[in-house]
Amino acid sequence: MLKSIPLNKLVASPRNVRKRRDPAADAELKASIASLGLLQNLVVRAGKKGLYEVEAGERRRSSLLELAAEKVVEKNMPVMCLVLDGDETEVREATLAENFHTLKLNPADEALGFASIIETGATPDDVARRFGLTVRFVEGRLRLASLAPVIFEALGAGDITLDMAKAYGATSDHMIQTRVFEEVTESCYRATPDSIRRMVLNSSVRGSDPRAQFVGKDAYLEAGGRIDRELFDNDDDESWLDVALLEGLASTKMEEAAKAAADEQGLAWVTPTLANYISHDLVEGLHRVPVPARVYSDDELARLDDLDTAYDVQAAILEDEDSSEEAIRSAEAEIVRIDTEVAAIRDRTPELDADTKRDCGMVLTLGRDGVPVLQPQYFTKERVVSPDDDGTMEVASTGPADKPNRLGLSQRLADELSMQRRDVLALHVANDPALAMDLFVFTLADADSYKFGGSPGLNLNGRAPGGPAFGFEASDAPATAALAELRSGLNESWRSGDTISERFDLFRSLDDEHRHAWLSWVVARTCEASLNGIGNRLNPFHDHLAGLIGFDMAAWWRPTAANYFDRVSKAAILDALAEVGGPTLASRFASSKKGELAASAERIFAGNFIAEAEVKEAALRWLPAPMQFTSAQPTGDAEKSADSEQPSSGSEEAVAPENVDVELAA
Repeated sequence: MLKSIPLNKLVASPRNVRKRRDPAADAELKASIASLGLLQNLVVRAGKKGLYEVEAGERRRSSLLELAAEKVVEKNMPVMCLVLDGDETEVREATLAENFHTLKLNPADEALGFASIIETGATPDDVARRFGLTVRFVEGRLRLASLAPVIFEALGAGDITLDMAKAYGATSDHMIQTRVFEEVTESCYRATPDSIRRMVLNSSVRGSDPRAQFVGKDAYLEAGGRIDRELFDNDDDESWLDVALLEGLASTKMEEAAKAAADEQGLAWVTPTLANYISHDLVEGLHRVPVPARVYSDDELARLDDLDTAYDVQAAILEDEDSSEEAIRSAEAEIVRIDTEVAAIRDRTPELDADTKRDCGMVLTLGRDGVPVLQPQYFTKERVVSPDDDGTMEVASTGPADKPNRLGLSQRLADELSMQRRDVLALHVANDPALAMDLFVFTLADADSYKFGGSPGLNLNGRAPGGPAFGFEASDAPATAALAELRSGLNESWRSGDTISERFDLFRSLDDEHRHAWLSWVVARTCEASLNGIGNRLNPFHDHLAGLIGFDMAAWWRPTAANYFDRVSKAAILDALAEVGGPTLASRFASSKKGELAASAERIFAGNFIAEAEVKEAALRWLPAPMQFTSAQPTGDAEKSADSEQPSSGSEEAVAPENVDVELAA
């Protein structure tokens, strides 16, 4: 029932489904309430001591409290509320429905609404103040209302985006807007806001336009393009009339050029644009990759000196009043040649190593002369380590507190290790349906809690997180291979259904064993990458899960030259050798070169060396600190399902003697 309740009798409900706030949207709501009053009732439930808990409308209540503190409204002002009397389930459904079915206004509807208020005599400043918006935002919506009717209707219907509508508004001429809209609609070219803006600002294109030079007249005419040429026009002055066609041809050719550039440069991708600069939308969400400072070779430095001297000679000829016209023309041409060669040396695109470039991309722009230009800036979708950073990640030490921890990992190695560690955990979750079920239900239930804490480190939406190391797959790792085998063994007979209803019924007809296997798989594959480290890879909950399962991490992952030793410092390898074989073993390899040391370490930690049993056991159990699950200990039955095919290394921690005679096996 509806009831008027004093504001000071309303309190927040811990069951309210909205947990996150938007300060800008809250400010708009507050301004609206101050100007127009409360236009929508709150949804409440009777609580203790005569108070009412707000199940839906907490943002409105918070805004009213702020206004009361500012003495804009009374602190006990009456607030119209819908009082719920149902059980817990009905209350939660009501608060979710009140928020879930809220539909944001279409930009076209916003424009008409603002325009109707302006027609009553209000100003854009008045509208902005009443709705808690900026004047620029209101004026932008008002400009949308002045678009050509066909474009405004397309915006309202969702056929074009807001950015496209703004691009059409670059001109106020409805005829041009309509003509460009029809060209874009009828062509197979996929228009963008930038291309639409260019088209409305240029009803035709000159032959000197970069797009025209890039495509070429023959290709344009062959595709059906039209050219309007007056009596005294040259090739640069003639008008190319079919702008949409030209845009499409240029875009297709730029995409081909971008693909060729990516292959040639060894890049993950190259984004093409017909603009002559890198716009913000092209690189939004990407990260600039810091490039080492340009280092010139001795030959390049010597050549630059020679060119500087040659430039001075030619400049002297130009400054000499007695120089002949022929000498001046020759000097001018030589200076142009010198400048071109100097630019070729100094402006060369900064280079990254091949491994790094494979994860990076660049932007290909169209120069003013119609020639594509690969901009000398690298971008990546991953986090970038700055040049001032030492490129290492600090990790938790498992040794004595007073022993310095010299283990440092590059960001790429940390990402790869975290993904391999994730696969080991995911495999064991996949082999424990009971745990997977509990984990699945708990994670979803705990997300509804109003108590904020650490993340469980799972992404329960049914899809597998991609992992931080772009393009990396540990196909030779035992856990990764076992996961692939497990996936291939799932019963997929239910996929034969043609409709989702048929597939659902077929899935329900599977026996418990097969449905439990699917449950374990979909939960296990949501495990995110983590490391036993300090920083954004640390996830104590993963350690807790590993402890509940009880598996032997050393039986599933061993350090090799490729996956670890080649990627860490020589000091870190020697420290590892000292941990399992004492100072004697470490000193034996102290003078080895890095490559030889990494290969030897791989054999030692795989157990392929002659030594006392306790030393070999310690080597087989050794793991770098980031790869350890600190709570995981093998515990009999808990590890049977996952570890039955893996060699056991024992459950006791082996302590290497200080001095042992270790000899590598041949």
